[in-house]
Amino acid sequence: MKAGRCGRSFLKRKGINEMNIYVGNLLFDVTEDELREAFKPFGEVTEVRLIMDKFSGKSKGFGFIEMPSKEEAKKAIEELNSKEMKGRAMTVNEAKPKTDRGGRGSRGGFGGGRGV
Repeated sequence: MKAGRCGRSFLKRKGINEMNIYVGNLLFDVTEDELREAFKPFGEVTEVRLIMDKFSGKSKGFGFIEMPSKEEAKKAIEELNSKEMKGRAMTVNEAKPKTDRGGRGSRGGFGGGRGV
């Protein structure tokens, strides 16, 4: 059951105050269903997204959980941060908004470094 794959989630489109949670330090074989089950005891989980490598198709070891209640999300963060899943301690905290990295950017100066 995956929701909100078209840019903004259902909750954001409806103006509901949800919280996105970052979950990191996951083993590469952890599934979205396993993450959902870990967070379900704390409240409703509206979306689970594991970030996958676009070339290998394997998990990058982190993902995001969306919960509609900030209170439930904060409780989940409090209880699950540093808790082990499949023998590895998870990193769980409030997801930071994605920032614009400005494309490829410039390192400044000249291409240099050779010769002279």
